[in-house]
Amino acid sequence: MSTSVRTIGVAVAIPEPWASQLQDYRARLGDATASMIPTHITLVPPTEVATEVVEKIEAHLTDVAETVDSFEVHLRGTGTFRPVSPVVFVAVVEGISSCEQLASAVRRGPLAVDLSFPYHPHVTVAHDLPEEALDRAFEELAEFECTFEVHDFHLYVHDDQNGWRPTRDFVLRSDARR
Repeated sequence: MSTSVRTIGVAVAIPEPWASQLQDYRARLGDATASMIPTHITLVPPTEVATEVVEKIEAHLTDVAETVDSFEVHLRGTGTFRPVSPVVFVAVVEGISSCEQLASAVRRGPLAVDLSFPYHPHVTVAHDLPEEALDRAFEELAEFECTFEVHDFHLYVHDDQNGWRPTRDFVLRSDARR
């Protein structure tokens, strides 16, 4: 009997109107995959898992959400991982430690994954594009800024037709429930 495998990820979704603004910008830069990647802050990068462990992963994520308080994120300006990786991102300037703590809690148990790079919360706006497009994104979004409250995070599943789609959300513990 063969095991079915799914590619999943866990992330904080960027709310509207900023999610669409950044996703549309990414598409205008020439990223053909932009419409298949919701605007987000990654907690668990793309990971292949056996379909039969998804329920266990969802239970784990529910447990994590019940122990983590909602928090504020402030995005401002741009950064890049070049020359190590051809990525330009909008920087998280407030909420970094909250993202790190949430990511660390999520990446335990059934989602204990080794990362290729140290965890650095960010919002990718250009990836694997020509240098000129990466430079343009770095310059044109240098003044980008928004602030929002993170109340939940999502389990995403990838498929070749639709790209990344949220399949379940996990509501963080709110200040009222403390």
